[in-house]
Amino acid sequence: MRRQRPKINWFLVVLVVILIAIVTYVDRFVLPTAQTPFVPTPTATREAESYVTEAENLFDQGKLLEAIDTYREAIRIKPNDPSLYIALARVQIFAGKYDDALVNAEDSLLLNPNSSMAHAVHGWALTQKGEYTDADDALKSALELDPNNGLAHAYNAFLYGAMYENGVGPYADPIQTAIDESRLATTLTPNSLEAHWARAYVLQLTDNPEQAITEYQNAIAINNNISEIHLQLGVAYKATQAIDKALQEYNLADTLNPTDYRPNLYSSRALANIGEFSRAAQYAETAVGDDPTDPYLRGNWAYMLYKANDPASALEQFGLALNGGETEDGQTVQALPPGGNETWSGNDTWISIYYYTYDIALAQDGRCSEVLTLTQTILDSFRNDEYAPYNAQYAQNLCTEGVGALSPQPSATPEPTPNP
Repeated sequence: MRRQRPKINWFLVVLVVILIAIVTYVDRFVLPTAQTPFVPTPTATREAESYVTEAENLFDQGKLLEAIDTYREAIRIKPNDPSLYIALARVQIFAGKYDDALVNAEDSLLLNPNSSMAHAVHGWALTQKGEYTDADDALKSALELDPNNGLAHAYNAFLYGAMYENGVGPYADPIQTAIDESRLATTLTPNSLEAHWARAYVLQLTDNPEQAITEYQNAIAINNNISEIHLQLGVAYKATQAIDKALQEYNLADTLNPTDYRPNLYSSRALANIGEFSRAAQYAETAVGDDPTDPYLRGNWAYMLYKANDPASALEQFGLALNGGETEDGQTVQALPPGGNETWSGNDTWISIYYYTYDIALAQDGRCSEVLTLTQTILDSFRNDEYAPYNAQYAQNLCTEGVGALSPQPSATPEPTPNP
């Protein structure tokens, strides 16, 4: 008898083949690229100092948002270094990010409460937020810790200048302190951007635009790529009626910070100052494009359109600005009340100008039922503006006399100059 040959288990054969293939693959392709434990990686971890150097270079180039991100990378690596938070907060103030700057200045103080610079930058951020009492306390602390901190003196000049400009604060003569502090800042830190900027700001407040121009130029010589300083230099040029130079600085500021509406807003008003209302309306429209829901910017555009002899467009934009409504693309514009809003102060004379120019435009268009209500609002709300009652009454007279669109604009309507 012959023994029967055992049957082959093909399942086991296939399984063994698969296991052999897996082992071969791992041996050839996976193990050669695997990192051996406790052996350093070929690429060393980047040090925080290299990020700081990069951030400083970005700041010098005017790339403020990129500099902010790079400082954050440095902080990620060295979270316990208070100087990094100070540097980040300083750049954030230049970029207009005051809330973020406050947070980082406070974080620096938590790490080192005896840092004069941390208190100084904290005070500067509070000044920009309009929190003048807290800013005063912070800067006093900075100067108690280091009386020769030139930047703290510069920030103090900004603080006292702002209190003088806005008519607030406990001090009887803040402008003299601002003058003294700005001079001391430039003496202690002659190569400081903020010191020359603070000195220029104080000179503008004291009606010395020519000297302010020199100080802004000194600041620009230190760093040519800071949008805010070009913007303020343009304001100083406008004060001397050097409109072409003002426009040049506004355009530079817009190039460095295209999201800021102010360069275009200021350009429109500089051109209006010399009677070029068509160009002014173009800049005003561009400013609206930067922030389409801001009623103040639409009021400015409406005013320029009215002065450029485009009353229909002016009425449309005035309506959105002062009554509120929806834009063509469906965005909602909240009405700008006579007393201002959270962004724009009711002390801004331009708001008064928007209201009574709208009143006259309505009367000239024969919309007298609206004129009656608006005239009363103007008389109630802008009693301190010598032009407002005259122009409101003029609008009322147009309707009473029934002359409407045949009447010219009143000669007493001012060309406003108080604001940039």
